[in-house]
Amino acid sequence: MPRAGLSPDAVVDAAVAVVDDGGPGALTLAAVAGRVGVATPSLYKHVRNLAELRHLVTSRVLEEIADRVAEAALGRSGDDAVRALMRAYRSYVVEHPARYGAMEQAAAPEGDAAAERLLGILYGALRGYELEGADLVHAARCLRSAVHGFAVLEAAGGFGLPADLEASYELLITVVTGGLSGPRRVA
Repeated sequence: MPRAGLSPDAVVDAAVAVVDDGGPGALTLAAVAGRVGVATPSLYKHVRNLAELRHLVTSRVLEEIADRVAEAALGRSGDDAVRALMRAYRSYVVEHPARYGAMEQAAAPEGDAAAERLLGILYGALRGYELEGADLVHAARCLRSAVHGFAVLEAAGGFGLPADLEASYELLITVVTGGLSGPRRVA
C-alpha cells in the first residue's frame, strides 16, 4: 500500500529538490527516499527504478521549459517569437542549472508528451519562416543547439572574457534569426 500523501508526482518533486540541492549526481533513490521520509524500497510503489525516475525528472524539466517558452512566444511570430523563445529558454537554464543538467539529452521516446509539447512550441515559432518537413527539423535542431550551448556554458561559468554577456546572446539571437530569414540550402 503506497504511503498516504506519496504519489509519483510527489516522488518527482522530491527528486527535483534533491537535484536542486546537490546537483544531478546527487539523484539516487536513497536520497529521494530520505527526502520524503520513507525507506528506499517504498519508492518502488511509485517508480520502477532510478532510470524511470531520471526520465520523470526529464519530463518535468521539459514541461517547465515548455511552460516558460510558450508563455514568452504566445501571440508572437517570426523573429519576435524566436527571440522570445530563446530568451525564455536561456533564462530557465541559467536559473535552474542543476535541473537542466539532470535532464536526459538523448532524444525522447516517441509519444513522450512533454518532449512533443516543447517540440510543437519550437515548430510553432519556426513556422513564421515558412519551413516544412526536413527544413523545419533542421531549423529546430539549430535553434535548440544554439540556446543549449550558450546557456549551458553560461550556467557553468564558461564565459570569462570581459565583453557583455547580454550583447553576446543578442548577437547569437540575431545570427539565428538572420539565418532563418535568409536563403536556405540544405543538401
